[in-house]
Amino acid sequence: MRRGRPRLMRPSCSPAHSACLWFSLCLALLGGVSLAQEPQSIVQAEFAEPTDRYDHAILGDAMEWGALRLTVEGGATRILRLPQTRVFEDLTPRLVDLDADGMAEVIVVETDMTRGARLSVYGADGLRAATPYIGHTHRWLAPVGAADFDGDGQMEIAYVDRPHLAKTLRVWRFAGGELSEIAAIDGLTNHRIGWAEIPGGIRDCDGPPEIITANANWTRIMATRLERGVLVPRDIGAYTRPSSLTRAAETCGR
Repeated sequence: MRRGRPRLMRPSCSPAHSACLWFSLCLALLGGVSLAQEPQSIVQAEFAEPTDRYDHAILGDAMEWGALRLTVEGGATRILRLPQTRVFEDLTPRLVDLDADGMAEVIVVETDMTRGARLSVYGADGLRAATPYIGHTHRWLAPVGAADFDGDGQMEIAYVDRPHLAKTLRVWRFAGGELSEIAAIDGLTNHRIGWAEIPGGIRDCDGPPEIITANANWTRIMATRLERGVLVPRDIGAYTRPSSLTRAAETCGR
């Protein structure tokens, strides 16, 4: 199995207070609203409450996740629980400071059973922003990573939309608490059905950050830059196995 049983954690507050907090967080999750409290820095994020209620198994088994457990500065934990019609269809949450406020956001793949996947950004207070759902059940996206791809001071997030079908690389900018798509290109991918990994990533060497993926037929490794609002891929070598993509993302000079 690709993902082990989550580690149990003792609540850091009384049962009554914990129930109230979790209920409030669920409301924030469902409605996308923020709780009226001081922002807190997330120091750890992990998926919780494994579930088989979504029969996709795109990552190699039928186990997905029903909740996101956040640990904030000071050690308190929070549970962000999805409704029964959604799951986190992902390998691990990604902690990235997207708005340069010194506090990390959490990037995850969140899937609705009838509308497919979307990329979601969570803070300690609940949902911050999300892309639209793909629009069809059993449709998924594979994150690549986040960086300031064009040097404008704003962070962007890259993912491959339907890496087994459409094979479209999309880049979304996070600004003003919202996500907006700024570029897309077909013919690139980073995942095959059943893989319990998403190879490739972001290569940050001397120039602008590059998005490392495979080409559509899995023969070449591609490094893609965002130049004047356009995604420009270049061939940097032969694809041989998933690790060749990850190695390319970690190696400069090609």
